[in-house]
Amino acid sequence: MKTFLLTNDERTRYSRHLLLPEIGLIGQERLTSSKVLVIGAGGLGSPAALYLAAAGVGTIGIVDNDRVELSNLQRQILHSTDDVGERKVQSASKRLQQLNPHIAVESYPVYLDAKNAVDILQKYDVIIDGTDNFATRYLVNDASALLKKPLVYGSVFRFTGQISVFDAAKGGCYRCLYPTPPPPHLVPNCAEGGVLGVLPGIIGTMQATEALKIVLGIGETLHRRLLLFDALQMNVSTINYPHNPHCALCGTHPTIHELQDYETWCNPPTLTNNNATADLHPEEVAAMLEDIVFVDVREEQERAIRMIKGTRHIPLGQLEQHIEELAALTKPLVIHCHSGKRSAAALEILSRYNISAQHLAGGIIAWEKVFSTTIAEQQETIESSTNFTVF
Repeated sequence: MKTFLLTNDERTRYSRHLLLPEIGLIGQERLTSSKVLVIGAGGLGSPAALYLAAAGVGTIGIVDNDRVELSNLQRQILHSTDDVGERKVQSASKRLQQLNPHIAVESYPVYLDAKNAVDILQKYDVIIDGTDNFATRYLVNDASALLKKPLVYGSVFRFTGQISVFDAAKGGCYRCLYPTPPPPHLVPNCAEGGVLGVLPGIIGTMQATEALKIVLGIGETLHRRLLLFDALQMNVSTINYPHNPHCALCGTHPTIHELQDYETWCNPPTLTNNNATADLHPEEVAAMLEDIVFVDVREEQERAIRMIKGTRHIPLGQLEQHIEELAALTKPLVIHCHSGKRSAAALEILSRYNISAQHLAGGIIAWEKVFSTTIAEQQETIESSTNFTVF
């Protein structure tokens, strides 16, 4: 490994590291020459990247194709109010280099997929998974395992978090824990299920800790251990799990040898509804609001934040309890949720009972993008054309 002599400014900056026998000058120079990739500049990636930069990791890669939104700022501390609308990788790069001008930040304003994952990941020593969806999570796991790169996994939901280290070179990957993803409508993301703002900070900081330990070769990582954190009870527990010899990716006889995109696999299945086209765009729904039964299948707490006045509320989990009344409707039935994922699942359920329905493609997210960028503007737009109000 090439050794880089620290400047006087760096020796002062990292002096608390230099005092630790486990790190010292050699360890700090190892950090300076290391490369860590953070996939996702959101809730988990924000604290992870900040602490990696502060610790002096020489090159930090950031992969994210999203732009900063106001709703991000409750937990995504890389970004500020002034950054709203800016690409997250640009906002992140600016903030990290303000924190530590001695590091390099490599930005990838792309969605990670099977075509670009290997080219991006292979440049780095450690991968940090800060993703928020199963499609990317499985892709990152598969790419890391095939490249024999250690992967620091983290996830958060509401008040709980998980973290582990997967190192296929030593045996064990995400698929050893979760061979296949659950049905998508059963796994809401943070936008649908909510998350305590400080929770990603806790888990993301733990991810940074594991990455630093891997680079430095110190301590005991969470390899083949799953740490579970409960913020409500302030309880931390750890579960040991074995390497699965039958794992399709890292087992004795693997069946996965190349990357594939999992978006189709993780999305709801092809709709079998009686309608030829089940998807409706926001403009189409707005034009027919008075002539349909519009059902919201989100949870009550989501409606408290934002809802379309006049919609009926039937949470997805209770849909089958209302089959008889839905079957008796004389007006066309249209379903909506937050992003279109649960409403598509609702159509699958209804189709099993031969109930014809359509849904708002993209959910209330798509609705807002079409009609306005703010709730106040959206209220004015919708109220001028219909008797429905968006709160």
